[in-house]
Amino acid sequence: MRTDIVLTVAQSKRLIGRGVARYWPVEEALSSGTVAVAKGGTNAYVVEELLGERIERNRYVTGQILPRGVSRADAGLSADLPDVVLVKGERLEGVSATEAVKDMGEGDVFVKGANALNYEDDVAGVLIGHPTGGTVGEVIGTLVARRIRFLIPVGLEKSLPVSIEEAARVLETEGGKGCSLWPVRGDIFTEVEALGVLCGVEAVPIGAGGVAGAEGGVWLACFGTDEQIGAVKALMDELQDEPPFVAL
Repeated sequence: MRTDIVLTVAQSKRLIGRGVARYWPVEEALSSGTVAVAKGGTNAYVVEELLGERIERNRYVTGQILPRGVSRADAGLSADLPDVVLVKGERLEGVSATEAVKDMGEGDVFVKGANALNYEDDVAGVLIGHPTGGTVGEVIGTLVARRIRFLIPVGLEKSLPVSIEEAARVLETEGGKGCSLWPVRGDIFTEVEALGVLCGVEAVPIGAGGVAGAEGGVWLACFGTDEQIGAVKALMDELQDEPPFVAL
């Protein structure tokens, strides 16, 4: 069977957050290891789904893409909520996600979002404005060396029509003011993976963008059994009233 769904950006973030919380490596780490969640827009939803409670999502954001003329203050964005680090399911207080990495190892999960996506190539991109590489710069070596799972929740809305690696090369070559772009590889987790985890369906992106709140949204065709398609429809009913991340 098939059913088609359209997800707004906020609905996608909620879906991805819910899927991450049910993803088997995360469930295993919650049971016997560590899950550290860096700050970010999509990660704020991940935190809510892991904790089972609402947070002030606008206060769990570091960098964010905003329209011209809109400041972080205008949008009420900040990074003043403490990071969420869970050790065997219990929250560890007073330790940031990057600090937690020094005590993490194989089987643990570090969660960091992205600003760009080449889905077919399994490459994500992170915009870097910090002089020492920001969150990625702090943790990437340890993640690789210790085989810590690098989980990258990112919406399909962030798909680029060009190679992230090539775009990063151009920025490096041409220089000038502005952010760098860091191509990263890890366990990329989009709406496609979330629908697979939560409903067992195969989801295929077939359209993007729209109007009346669907700007930046994605259209996916979902294929599965009657039961799986029913699960998608029930999930969409639950996501129906998800409000925008920020309403100006």
